[in-house]
Amino acid sequence: MNITLEAVEKVMEQTGVDYKAAKEALVKTDGDVDAAIKLIQPDSKDVSDDIKEAIDKLKKKVEEGNVDRIQIKKGDEVVFSVPVNVGIVGGILGLAAAPWALIAGSVAAFGLGCRLEVVKKDGTTDEIK
Repeated sequence: MNITLEAVEKVMEQTGVDYKAAKEALVKTDGDVDAAIKLIQPDSKDVSDDIKEAIDKLKKKVEEGNVDRIQIKKGDEVVFSVPVNVGIVGGILGLAAAPWALIAGSVAAFGLGCRLEVVKKDGTTDEIK
């Protein structure tokens, strides 16, 4: 069994544990990175499940009304912003799925280190968690 530094670093990045814990998990799983991550975080959900859940919460917020735009932030930087218009509302009604797919794809592309926010017409924001 050959445990590489890259494998240890990947486990550390994905789980937030230190070097020693990551290496121990890899030793227990014979160097299998995915199995080591699951060993450390047995209750973790699939990333796609998290994105679907966030999009469902987002749709609910838009349905409530008073939403001006949806934005994705990484740190303090806005990396994606889309106004809420007829196309987005159509997505809620099932007429057009493309805007939701675009938002979900953006969340996935920018990773879990980003925040999904709803900007209301009065300028306040609500984070979708």
